[in-house]
Order: sequence, then structure tokens, then C-alpha cells
Amino acid sequence: MKTLFRALSLLPLPVLHVIGTVIGWLSWLASPTYRRRFMANAHQAGYSTREVLGAVAESGKLVTELPRLWFGPPIHVSWEGDEHIRAAQATGKGVVLLTPHLGCFEVAAQSFAVLHGAITVLYRPARKAWLRELVDTARGRGRLATAPTTLAGVRQMLRALKAGEVVGLLPDQVPPEGMGVWAPFFGRDAYTMTLSARLAQQTGATVLLVWAERLSWGRGYTAHVRPFAGELSRDATEAAAQVNTEMENLIRECPQQYLWGYARYKQPRDGAGDVAAGVRP
Repeated sequence: MKTLFRALSLLPLPVLHVIGTVIGWLSWLASPTYRRRFMANAHQAGYSTREVLGAVAESGKLVTELPRLWFGPPIHVSWEGDEHIRAAQATGKGVVLLTPHLGCFEVAAQSFAVLHGAITVLYRPARKAWLRELVDTARGRGRLATAPTTLAGVRQMLRALKAGEVVGLLPDQVPPEGMGVWAPFFGRDAYTMTLSARLAQQTGATVLLVWAERLSWGRGYTAHVRPFAGELSRDATEAAAQVNTEMENLIRECPQQYLWGYARYKQPRDGAGDVAAGVRP
């Protein structure tokens, strides 16, 4: 599989995005379950299917651009609003970057490491051994470190923040049972991780929002940085609701690039051995 990914990484980004568009639409046509979830999630957010139909192709691009991002040379990413990053880093404290399943979150972390310094990103290790080995070797590079969703991963992120470094995570990922709280997301309760708020509160880190917009015709990406509105509540449920609201605001900037097919409202799974989503140090 790694050989295939390396071969695909040689293709130009526009070609990979064309292939991704085809795969996205084939997935849409082949899976009634995917279509129902996609439309239900979009309608819950107040969008008609027609308004967000572009996200079908974008979900395919999310997959086919990975070989280029993991094994190809760095892709140029322009940054908008990165003065917020510089201001946060100037305080000497850590920074927590939050992004939803919007745009190309993979390239945002890579570009940050190249332009702004070391970053540690949280990820859930793949269950299949071959995929786990592929992801582990492809994602860790240069000043980009990865932290698994385990107690060791939590400690790794806390150490990075206490050293004044940056961590990144996707707070709209459904955490395991017992490691989150139910909080509204587009008007419907969704099981929401408490990790992002606790990381910031335990270390005094600044919370920033970021998402990487995928430009048309394979022209690259633009990363957008936004400040977090207000101060995080000490109440876990209220803090989770605040984070969800911020994620909603980012998604509304470009709903055509959100992963509407993600099962955001599913029941959490058993969290045995996967503790990071709740920070239980």
C-alpha cells in the first residue's frame, strides 16, 4: 500500500482532485446510507441538499490528496489571519488549534509546522496494522509530531503546551463513551469531547480556530485563522457547547467543504484503552 501511495504522490494535485471527485460521486451513488446521513446532517444545519452538494466531490478529494500530502514535496499554503498565531506565540504560552472536519485539515498541520514552528496533532490510530503503519510513518515529519488517543498521547500534548508549543485536534470527532458530554451541535445534541477545553484550561494556552480551504482546480490551499470568542467555561458541558458553536461558525464559512457524511450524532463507542478524548491524567 505504501508503494501505491508513493506512486500516486507523483501525480499533480489537480489530477488527484479530479480522481477524488469521481470517487466522491461514486460513493454517493453506491451508498444509500451515506446519502441519508449526508442529507440529514446538512438539513439539521439548515442547508438544502443542493446548497451543499459540492461537498460530495470534496469528500473524495480529501482521500485522493493524501498520497501527495504524505509522500510528496511540501505544498504551498497561503495563510489568512496568522497574525493571531504570532500574537499567541508571543505570550510564551502554548496554543491549542481547533478545526472541524472542514477543508483539508491534514495540510493545515503540515503547513503550520513549516511556517510557524513545532506542532503536535492528536490522531486515533488505525485498527488495521497495515494502515496504522502507513499513517504513523507518513504523518510524523519534521516539526510535526503526532500523539495517539491514549493517556500517553494526552501527556505528550500537555508537555508540548507547557513548553509553549502548539497542539492541534478535531473537536467534532465523537469521543469514546464516558470521555465526553452531550452538547448542542447545529441544534441537536451530539456527544462532544472535553479534551480541547481541558488542555487549554490546565495549561493556560490560547485557543485558536483554523481550517484549510481547498482551492478549485488543484490550485492549492488557504489556511484561515480565527480567534476563539470569549473565555471557556469551567463547566464541561458549557465549554463543549462553546466549542461546538465555534465549529459551526467555521463550517458556515464554507459548508461545501464540510464532511457532512461523518456520523456526528452517533452513540459513542466503548472507550476502553482510548482515554485521550476526556483527559484523565
